Amino acid sequence: MFFTSTKTQFSFTLQWAIATVGGFLVSLCWIEVGEKSDVGVAQASLGGLAIAFPQSLIIRDHILSGRWVLVTLLAWATITAIGVGAVGWIVPNTQTFPLRVFWGTTLGAVGGFVIGLAQWTAIRKSVALSWRWIFISAISWAIAVPTGSIVGIVLFRFTRLFLGEVVGLAITWIVVAILTGINAYRLLR
Repeated sequence: MFFTSTKTQFSFTLQWAIATVGGFLVSLCWIEVGEKSDVGVAQASLGGLAIAFPQSLIIRDHILSGRWVLVTLLAWATITAIGVGAVGWIVPNTQTFPLRVFWGTTLGAVGGFVIGLAQWTAIRKSVALSWRWIFISAISWAIAVPTGSIVGIVLFRFTRLFLGEVVGLAITWIVVAILTGINAYRLLR
């Protein structure tokens, strides 16, 4: 199941997506989804660990996987500490579509940039053109967060259940996993 030179882009992306979304689902054991102030640095760090560890297993033949885990954990702690929030676990407190798109895009881009920059430090010596990962991460998160946020608010309005917002966050993770998985494959081959 791990990356080899014969692995296709589809199989790699599928494994990456399963690892990433699976990590998100596991993280829900420790992190209570809420608004920005509800998710602290310790919870974001645990969430980062839950995401980074399975990802590191997929790419361990190409990078120092322990470093990937450490820098990803530190990136999540950083974006939470600086006030951006644990983007993949927070629900916007606004109910208007344009503001959700604006804040989702903005916070997604900033969070994705910080995560990408941190992860770049783990891959820069072993991956050609690794600097692209910083922008891949930022763009992926800038697309995924508002997408999931809009799905979440639509489901919440339709069902009147907060679970709709949680489904929106899952959509965020699915989108970011697919976008980063496709591009991680391209960088690693």
